[in-house]
Amino acid sequence: MLKIGLTGGIGSGKSEVSRRLGDLGAVVIDADKIAREVVEPGTSGLALVVGAFGTEVLRDDGSLNRERLGRIVFADRDKLQRLNAIVHPRVGDRVAELQRDAPSGAIVVYDVPLLAENDLAPMYDVVIVVDASDEVRLARLVGLRGMSEEDALARVRAQATREDRLKIADIVIPNEGPLDELDTRVAAVWEDLRHRRTTAPGR
Repeated sequence: MLKIGLTGGIGSGKSEVSRRLGDLGAVVIDADKIAREVVEPGTSGLALVVGAFGTEVLRDDGSLNRERLGRIVFADRDKLQRLNAIVHPRVGDRVAELQRDAPSGAIVVYDVPLLAENDLAPMYDVVIVVDASDEVRLARLVGLRGMSEEDALARVRAQATREDRLKIADIVIPNEGPLDELDTRVAAVWEDLRHRRTTAPGR
C-alpha cells in the first residue's frame, strides 16, 4: 500500500484532483466527506457540536447548518479549535477503518484539507499539494461557491499559508488554469505514483 496525503487550500481545486485520482484507480479516503458523516443527525458528534455552539447551528430539519457554523468558527480561532476537537477524533477513527479495508497493494489517497495545519505529513509516503494563488482561490470561492468576500477571506486565513503547504510537498500540482491542463498534470502524477509503488522498499 502506498499512502498519499493530498492537500490544498480551500478553493485550490483539491477535490477535482481527488476525483481524477479516484477515476484512475486510487482508493480515495475523503476527510471532508467523513467530517460531514460524523455530524449527521443522530450522531454523538452532532450532539456535541450543538452543545458547544447552540441550536442556532441547526437547520429546521435537525441537520447541521454548515454555512452558519462556518461563519462562527472561521471568525474565531478558539471556536475553530473547539470544533476540531469534536470532529477530528471521529474522523480519525473512520479513516483508520477505511484504511484497514483497502487492498494491500492499493494507492490510497487521503484527501486531507488540514494536513499542513495538523502536522500530518509524516503519516504519508508522499504528500501532494494542489496549489493556486490566494487571489485565484478567493475569486473561485466568491464566483463559484457564492461566498461573500469576507467569508472567503476568513476561511483562507484560517488555514495554513500557501508557503507552509508547499514546504511539506513531495509533489506540487499547479491549478490556476483550465481543467484540461489539470487532467494532463494529474495523469502524469498518477504514473509517478504507480512507479513509486513498484519501487518502494518492501514492494
